[in-house]
Amino acid sequence: MAYKFNNFYELIEAQAKKRRKKPALLLNDDKISYGDIKEAADKLAAFLSKQGVKEGDKVALFLRNSAEFIYAIFAVSKVGAVLVPVNTFLKSEELSYILEDSGSSVLIASSIHDKVVNSSKASELCNFILWEGEEVVKGEKHLHFEDALSATDTVAHHVRKLDDTAVIVYTSGTTGKPKGAMLSNKNVLSNADSGRRTINVKPKDRGIVFLPMFHSFTFSIGVMLPLYVGASFVIIQSIQPFSNIFKQTLTKKVTLFFGIPDVYNALAKAKLPWYFMWFNRIRAFISGAAALQPKTLDAMSKKFKRATLLEGYGLSEASPAVCMNTFKKQKAGSVGTALYGYEMKIVDEEMSEVHRGTIGDIIVKGDNVMQGYLDRPTATDETIVNGWLLTGDMGYMDDEGFLFIVDRRKDLIISKGINVYPREIEETIDAYKDVGASAVIGIMDEKSGEVPVVYIELAEGVETLDEQGLKKYMREHLANYKIPKQIHIIEELPKNATGKVLKRVLKENLREEA
Repeated sequence: MAYKFNNFYELIEAQAKKRRKKPALLLNDDKISYGDIKEAADKLAAFLSKQGVKEGDKVALFLRNSAEFIYAIFAVSKVGAVLVPVNTFLKSEELSYILEDSGSSVLIASSIHDKVVNSSKASELCNFILWEGEEVVKGEKHLHFEDALSATDTVAHHVRKLDDTAVIVYTSGTTGKPKGAMLSNKNVLSNADSGRRTINVKPKDRGIVFLPMFHSFTFSIGVMLPLYVGASFVIIQSIQPFSNIFKQTLTKKVTLFFGIPDVYNALAKAKLPWYFMWFNRIRAFISGAAALQPKTLDAMSKKFKRATLLEGYGLSEASPAVCMNTFKKQKAGSVGTALYGYEMKIVDEEMSEVHRGTIGDIIVKGDNVMQGYLDRPTATDETIVNGWLLTGDMGYMDDEGFLFIVDRRKDLIISKGINVYPREIEETIDAYKDVGASAVIGIMDEKSGEVPVVYIELAEGVETLDEQGLKKYMREHLANYKIPKQIHIIEELPKNATGKVLKRVLKENLREEA
């Protein structure tokens, strides 16, 4: 693939030159032009440089959806540093881990998250914290965005190459702590370009971003894709009330709606006013992060006759988009065909390609495949083999190259489009005083897609579990979406000869009890 830009800053520099006055971001009543973004990014870059941020440094973002998030993307690129977008649903311990593991020297955070940030090790680990929003913290290490945007200094563009690391997105397998997937400029720009071709995005299009910008799907497809083509998008800072999303979609003439399955499940059932159905300009609904139910696809196609729902598939290690259904052809139950420039194969355990229609492991190759996991060469070698990314998912392809996901090789749980990793939850629960061992599995949930459920074997000598105490403990140590929705006490967890818990047995038991 050929690329027009080597890095993110070159992208905004070119767009500001071509479309200086065109609105790029629509936030509440504000219209922020491409020229405005570049000007703010230049000031922020100069400010960061003056504070000692240099090429290769890691800058973590713990930001709500905001214009400041966008400014940070391009400012960090200009100084040649690396972005580390962090999930804002995390608690202080989890934030501290990512800051330490990534080696982030700067944290840019929203003031609405001050309690989590201030109870984390951020002040200890970072040289300074730059706050977006109302001024809540004072001190030598606490700086404020308004000051950054009033900077009068300038800094030269520290040009980074296509293959240089631009973003580190934290993901994880079902074992161990989260890992940082290193994405290059090329990785993200290839996703934007491939998405442009498939969705046929034009400068006149207008997207809407209400999903968190830290999410790889939102970052690459919801944010970078519209900016890549010179389009615009509406920023929604809070999904509450949800009716505001529909209001903004209508009044701001949104044409591209980016969502996840639970949004479309709700949308398919919602009683929308006639004027919304009559006057909305949506031409495409884009769905990622988890599988759509066939009944949702059917309901959406009947409800929105002028728009097409395009379901896709991806993973953070692939920047994240891999494949998508197209306007020309969609297949219910399928996540589509490989995006432009990418390859997909279904292979057996020996990495040999299997016949069409045969279930196997899904592997991916292309400019979207990550550089590797930060400081984890062994994990990288296990995940990328001869340039092919082993997704850990299983499925099959039909004769036309449409991919059907069958199951996940790992025990990953996807709740509302967000990855939930059982091992991390188990480690937290196992540390509770009355717990001997635990096993977390996922069960289907109509609203969330999947939710975690935990089976607990009590510690020796313990006869009853203080469930309220455990729930309080989990709320203190885990993000809300990771907290199991059901707690089952079991005399002994089923194990194989080597002592490994047989989660399939737990799943079977749960199905029988349902």
